[in-house]
Amino acid sequence: MKKVHVLFLLLSFLFMSCSGKKEIIISSSSSDINYSGRIDLSNDEVASLSWPGSSIKINFEGESISALLSDETGDNYYNVIIDNDSLFVLRPENKKQYYLLASNLSKGPHTVEIFRRTDWGSGLTNFYGFKININAKVLAISLPKKRKIEFYGDSITVGAAVEDTSGKDLNDTKYINNYATYSAITARHFDANYHCIARSGIGVTVSWDPLIMPEIYDRLVPTDSTSKWDFSLYRPDIVVVNLFQNDSWLVHLSDHPEFIKRFKNKTPSEAFLVNAYQQLISKLRSHYKDASIICTLGSMDATKDGSLWPGYVKKAVANLKDENIYTHFMQYEKSTAHPNVQQQKNMANSLIKFIETTIDW
Repeated sequence: MKKVHVLFLLLSFLFMSCSGKKEIIISSSSSDINYSGRIDLSNDEVASLSWPGSSIKINFEGESISALLSDETGDNYYNVIIDNDSLFVLRPENKKQYYLLASNLSKGPHTVEIFRRTDWGSGLTNFYGFKININAKVLAISLPKKRKIEFYGDSITVGAAVEDTSGKDLNDTKYINNYATYSAITARHFDANYHCIARSGIGVTVSWDPLIMPEIYDRLVPTDSTSKWDFSLYRPDIVVVNLFQNDSWLVHLSDHPEFIKRFKNKTPSEAFLVNAYQQLISKLRSHYKDASIICTLGSMDATKDGSLWPGYVKKAVANLKDENIYTHFMQYEKSTAHPNVQQQKNMANSLIKFIETTIDW
């Protein structure tokens, strides 16, 4: 009976091999997966994504590919990019299940990338692995990109309301798309690896919510104060900081709970604001000794004519006396809403031009 059983298994294997109808499961810990962004890989069974712009990419052959996912809230959105060309939006549910990413694929090599559109305020997403069907084969991981860039920012950098065409600046996660932001566009233009450390509503000295950037800039999981990022894992050539938009509003709202928590009953002075910004940039410099740091602001009303905030940034940078720290300000778009798709492109064009004419990397 054992010989018959073994023979049956061999014949079944040969049949599957000849027909090409085989399935491959790739776990989240596989070295064949290319992760980009601050992604928690501490658990061999799952990769947890929080930060906007985090992505998962794999090269493969096969007729179809699925991803095993679960979402903490069911309110996160991902761009699924197939062969660097076609794209659709995926919204994982808060239960663990497979999601078909691509099917009826032609023979030959393919690439699938899962790119997080949304802010970490929507909770984390757990990725457990891929499943490839029919003529399945995992291909070599893509070569590392030669350039690396990292962004620190607020809702402008996150991409809040970027796809809201109503002009109402609607606060709905379906309108967030980090892929369409100036930061992601700039990274793609230079074919650079991309990290985005951003949160809607965040500031340097005060935020609309309890956390400020100096408290989370060094976290792996943004909601966990004990979860620290290992800065040696990613050494950006360029760091871009786009902050102070939220501070510019909140420092005048003395009855706001976060104003009271941070400043009590006294409006912060110019010296306090300049020093706080300067200290944040100093912390980044301590981790990235060789990076070019671009301190920018815009394109919302913190850069409108007469605004004091670009001046605060300039003073902080001047105080640092570091020839590899620059200032560059985005043009004010004269809108009461967050930047839309076209305005984000304008910002990207501005930043790209500055980098191309200023920094040799």
